[in-house]
Amino acid sequence: MKLSRELLNNLIDITSNSAIACYPYIGKKEKILADKAATDVMRNHLNKLNIRGRVVIGEGELDEAPMLYIGEKLGKGNGPEIDIAVDPVEGTNFVANNLPGSMSVLTVAEKGNLLNAPETYMNKIASGNHIPKGALDIDFTVEKNINIYSEITNKKNSEITVCILDRPRHNKIISELKRLNVNIKFITDGDVSGALLVSNKKFNVDIFMGIGGGPEGVIVAAALDSLNCNFQGRFLFKTEVDKKRAKKMGIKELNKKYEIDEIVKGESIFCATGITDGDLMNGVMKRNDNYITETIITYKKSGLELIKKEFTIT
Repeated sequence: MKLSRELLNNLIDITSNSAIACYPYIGKKEKILADKAATDVMRNHLNKLNIRGRVVIGEGELDEAPMLYIGEKLGKGNGPEIDIAVDPVEGTNFVANNLPGSMSVLTVAEKGNLLNAPETYMNKIASGNHIPKGALDIDFTVEKNINIYSEITNKKNSEITVCILDRPRHNKIISELKRLNVNIKFITDGDVSGALLVSNKKFNVDIFMGIGGGPEGVIVAAALDSLNCNFQGRFLFKTEVDKKRAKKMGIKELNKKYEIDEIVKGESIFCATGITDGDLMNGVMKRNDNYITETIITYKKSGLELIKKEFTIT
């Protein structure tokens, strides 16, 4: 079974409608209501598809409904078996405060092809498809990774830009990047969109690195895999509860370093619609009674596409 163009088109409509559901909450300091609105729409539309879907990357456990939870079954119960990764609102704070970069995200793959990621942190590094596989490594020092990138691309350090979440946990990495005279693009949230910036030179980001969400790592790995880009990650478990949950989800080697082809196997579709304007795409625009959305999709048969659509919401 192959993922179809029909399914791809359905996903565009789903993330678009989820993004539109957030529109009334942009800048209203209501991130929980925005997330719930997008989640309700996403669940409703996914349940209309002729699929046997199961959430493998969700927003919580069973007792945390109405969020789309890990293990939740979606679809009409007929058709292909699909693994689903969801983030109805990537960047809830961006929506609440009308800041750039929020989006509604959905990734699907054939059953068994997406790594089940627990709700924990992940150490990550990502780079574009102009860098050989395995050239950069999360176990290398910051300086070694920068030197390797500089040698491969023939760029001076002052011409290299690293994207990283602006968090205290990254103070050492940030200090090292500054010492090396590397440009830094700070993001405050949304490390899916941050990592995606390595996918095209027009975004002027060479490397994404640092610690972010594990589920988000799997989601962005699917997009980068479709574009033949590089991604590597390792889950970080702080508590025994985290470790038990990971083992229950089938993760046996807790310290394992995952290559991109171990996170995403086979074909996948990544679909993200802008809620607020960002580097990747524009946010939802309202024109009279219609809403205009921009969606990026990645699929190995088509690479990356930017789709603009208009919807009438009754």
